Amino acid sequence: MRVLLLMTAIFFQLTSFGSASSIEYGNVESIDLNLRDHEIAVTFLGLSDGEATLIQGSNGENILVNMGGEETSEELRDMLKTYGVKEISTLVITNRQNLFVNQLSPIISKYNVKQLISTPEIANELTDMAAAFTEVVVVPWKEGTAQILLPDLSADVLFAGNGEDEGLDFRLQFFKHRLFLMTSSSDRAEENLLKKNLDDINIFKVPNWAMEDSLSEKLIQYVNPQISILFESEQHQPDPDIIYELQDTWSEVFFTKKHGNITIKFTENNYEVFTFPVEKEDYS
Repeated sequence: MRVLLLMTAIFFQLTSFGSASSIEYGNVESIDLNLRDHEIAVTFLGLSDGEATLIQGSNGENILVNMGGEETSEELRDMLKTYGVKEISTLVITNRQNLFVNQLSPIISKYNVKQLISTPEIANELTDMAAAFTEVVVVPWKEGTAQILLPDLSADVLFAGNGEDEGLDFRLQFFKHRLFLMTSSSDRAEENLLKKNLDDINIFKVPNWAMEDSLSEKLIQYVNPQISILFESEQHQPDPDIIYELQDTWSEVFFTKKHGNITIKFTENNYEVFTFPVEKEDYS
């Protein structure tokens, strides 16, 4: 199991940065975020490969966006245990590159998943697979879909493509906070997104591991996020130009490869960022 070594907390107010502090921990085996009413936490999991985002509500519900890489199922299980996750109400699969059929059934069974969400094309495939689980509902998201996911947390789909390097691009809104989870990196998706309302984005999940040509400078400036999140990939390296362009907008850039688990706790008016670097161990 990866061992959590350190927690660094950085406090952000709506319009300005607060103080930063670093707190030494021993071997942290569990993390209690102590969520109260009108609070949520979003954690970008620092797996050795692939994308997985955990959304936790004060009502005890958990949402998982993607399942990590093809060989990271044990890591994912251990990290979910660390965050006290016993059930997952909703699993979102953003695109075909994040669809690992051999991982789906174990996750549905172990975490009692009730709802699967994906693009209309992938949702059709998941319907047949989910037929073995009588309580699982498959929900297709298309452009323009809006859905309440948790109390005070809504999602609206800005783009849903089925072409190469396309998938679900959606915005989460929690009170005044806005998170943009972007998957697509095609020209068609970008042209579409440049027509959407992407003002006041607090958190931006960068698509396609920030590979070359996955984001244009124009779109980065249009989104203009306060914080950008990049997942780790064993096969792909981020484009330094994209990193520079993100930083040039004064976005604070976090990397799961460097920072480990990146947890952002939201209240009605503020949010706080915690990083939990992890020691990688061989799961093979």
